Amino acid sequence: MSSRTGGRQAMSELKLRRLLEHNARLKDDLARPRVRVSEASASLIRYCKTTKDHLVPSVWGPVGRAEDPYGQQKSGCCSVQ
Repeated sequence: MSSRTGGRQAMSELKLRRLLEHNARLKDDLARPRVRVSEASASLIRYCKTTKDHLVPSVWGPVGRAEDPYGQQKSGCCSVQ
């Protein structure tokens, strides 16, 4: 009979430990800094409007070879691919 109560107590302690860990994770999640969706989207739009993307020439216009980081760069006699 004592092994039964010992098993139940061990299960209860395991459940309690899991609940305490889950509670700690929820508290950590609650303490995480938040940003409103409207602020995040405005920041993303501002970034996209001010940061030039060389892969979208239809929006930003053609890019000169010297400015294009994705284009083939001229070097000495060899090129590494």
